Amino acid sequence: GLSCLIMIGRLLGPSRAVARARAAELLARFALTGAAGRSAKTYSGGMRRRLDLAASLVGRPRVLFLDEPTTGLDPAARRSLWRLIESLKADGRTVLLTTHYMEEAEVLCDRIAIMDHGHILELGTVEQLVSRRFRERAVRFDAVPALGAAELAALPSVSSVKDDDGETLLSTSGVAPTIGGLAALAESPRAASGQLPV
Repeated sequence: GLSCLIMIGRLLGPSRAVARARAAELLARFALTGAAGRSAKTYSGGMRRRLDLAASLVGRPRVLFLDEPTTGLDPAARRSLWRLIESLKADGRTVLLTTHYMEEAEVLCDRIAIMDHGHILELGTVEQLVSRRFRERAVRFDAVPALGAAELAALPSVSSVKDDDGETLLSTSGVAPTIGGLAALAESPRAASGQLPV
């Protein structure tokens, strides 16, 4: 771990002392200090991904390219790497990330480009992409017997109401107005009088 980062630092030009200090700083940031003296081939998959990220930061790049950095990681290691990537963004770095995981793109990316065979098919924020492709979204919650289908269908932007195994599923063209309508129902005199469970 440590020797790998020092070598990369030396290839970039700084003195051995500067390269060693930068390597130690990165190992601490990526929670690898305890494994600094070990060979990278003894690291777990998550540790290797963190070491890869640390290695890419030795030269303090302003733009970072990450090609499917979480592929093959268990869920805990994936979330840990997500937090590290978010911290890089918070530091003001531009991160270009390739991934096949849409939830990863939604969590980490400000803008998303969907590509096929080298061509960009769609480009925009998550909300823009969803609104272009999906006219309606779903709001799901535990069924409340006191709320009838007609009352729920009258909520703003709701196009359909479905009972789904103890849950209510509302199809809506506007999630925010629909949730606002549900909140208004929860604050209504019926809810205050106990006729509607909140």
